Amino acid sequence: MPALPAPDYPVDVRARLEADAKEVIARYPGARSALLPLLHLVQAEEGHVTRTGIRFCAELLDLTTAEVTAVSTFYSMYRRKASGDYQVGVCTNTLCAVMGGDAIFEDLKEYLGVGNGETTEDGAVTLEHIECNAACDFAPVVMVNWEFFDNQTPRSARQLVDDLRAGRSVEPTRGAPLCTFKDTARMLAGFPDERPGAVEATGGAGAASLIGLRLAKGEAVPGRGADHVIAPRATTDGASDGTGGEPPSGHPADEPPAGHPSSHDAPQQTSASDDQHPAGPTAEEGE
Repeated sequence: MPALPAPDYPVDVRARLEADAKEVIARYPGARSALLPLLHLVQAEEGHVTRTGIRFCAELLDLTTAEVTAVSTFYSMYRRKASGDYQVGVCTNTLCAVMGGDAIFEDLKEYLGVGNGETTEDGAVTLEHIECNAACDFAPVVMVNWEFFDNQTPRSARQLVDDLRAGRSVEPTRGAPLCTFKDTARMLAGFPDERPGAVEATGGAGAASLIGLRLAKGEAVPGRGADHVIAPRATTDGASDGTGGEPPSGHPADEPPAGHPSSHDAPQQTSASDDQHPAGPTAEEGE
């Protein structure tokens, strides 16, 4: 068991953090609402949420260290142990996984010699698998300190971590320029990103997303003929907006089925509705 209570910050560090913390707390009608950004603030100081950081947050917000600990251990964005300057997260959720995310993650574990949530010996890279970051049209995606590196392969991911460990300049595929994890944590605490051009940097939707949007609007797919247009859906009478019902195949020459705005909305034959192939027990419970 660690000695209690946790040690305090050095006087100069505490004074600086208190000034920042008071600025954060003033944004909220209730002081304890500032706990999440304050945890980011102390994480920006040491790279993870330490016992000293927990004590600091508890004292300023009039909470117990148990209450602060409960919150800091609930959210995965708060690190519980020392981590690297660069958090390299490989998306292993469904689409990224099948597009190569699983292979990238396994390759990086072997290449770096670390497991999930572990840090390289030089303290540069912490590797972890992450959940979906809503960038499926760029799959497989790797994130470094929450900045996107799209359409990755095992080879490109290896080059990425090599550059990070060597201190070479690395540019995300889209979004703001890359900075250290501590810098990222300070921004998440609510302090401005003062790097030139960082705020203006952004990234738009990918080509796959835009094609889906055009299809939803009834527009032609870029580079394809009009036979790939899917008309907008109509009501059951087939005339909600003058465009008529949606063809069952998406082809304008086909007629929609009577009584249904879309063939996709029609009842489908399933095991539950097939008398010849029923699903589950055929008798009522207790018979």
